[in-house]
Amino acid sequence: MDHVGRIFRPPSEADSLLLQISVGCSHNKCTYCAMYELDEQRFRVKPMGTITADIEEAAGYGAAGIPVRRVFLCDGDALILPTDHLAEILEMLHRKIPSVRRVGIYGDARSILRKSPDELARLKELGLGIVYHGVESGDDRVLERVVKGSTAAEAVAAAGRLREAGIRHSVMVMLGLGGVEGSARHASRTAEILTAMDPPFVGALTTTIIPGTPLATEQDEGRFTLPDRWGLLEELRVLVRDSEFSRCRFHSNHASNYLPLSLNLPADRQKALDALDKVLTARDESDLRPDYLRGL
Repeated sequence: MDHVGRIFRPPSEADSLLLQISVGCSHNKCTYCAMYELDEQRFRVKPMGTITADIEEAAGYGAAGIPVRRVFLCDGDALILPTDHLAEILEMLHRKIPSVRRVGIYGDARSILRKSPDELARLKELGLGIVYHGVESGDDRVLERVVKGSTAAEAVAAAGRLREAGIRHSVMVMLGLGGVEGSARHASRTAEILTAMDPPFVGALTTTIIPGTPLATEQDEGRFTLPDRWGLLEELRVLVRDSEFSRCRFHSNHASNYLPLSLNLPADRQKALDALDKVLTARDESDLRPDYLRGL
């Protein structure tokens, strides 16, 4: 497989074929992110010939006893690619690897809203089953400061468009992204946006300060302070308490998190709040994932 630079995928795509159809991220301005910082990861669409060769290679896995059931299309916001281009790839996957049951992709509010409902429905018909969307925060002040490139209202609109097309939506939010000063507002507004979006999957990650990023510079200059582990758990508690979902699989089990949770909401809400309250009352660090086991 032709993989350029570092390849990233959601935790739930661990067993998927990682098919890189674009390199890097078309936005690549978020102040907390260093995923696509390498020069070789400057955003570009990969040649169709390269993608075809990768699909043909993967088609041989079945004969070797390794059937491909799921495919994840990399890189950062591959949904930004033209619909006809994505459709050609999806059609080729269906034709060459009929064992594929679902295709996933990263997208954001910009890339989702650039597609019409009919375009998204076409991609759904061709096998696109889930879009992973880094919403990060429901607070427009935070989104503007971290140069997310979209607003809370646009994220809600994107959720509605995916729902209309029948494409499943997995949303990621970032604990601590509002800093100490904006922690309460960030948590409250994020619960509000999750309620408005009502996605079937949510992953809560913990903000990690990565050296060399603009957010790290803000921290070094005293303009940003990440909440401590207890402050981060207070934010998580607000999300669990205040987000209203029809039916959601809610995770905080990413490697960055101090307290892994895997919940069905709203059914598990009280159980989760009881567990969080117990940890927050005791403030015993042995209850938390140690730093050496966190994905820092």
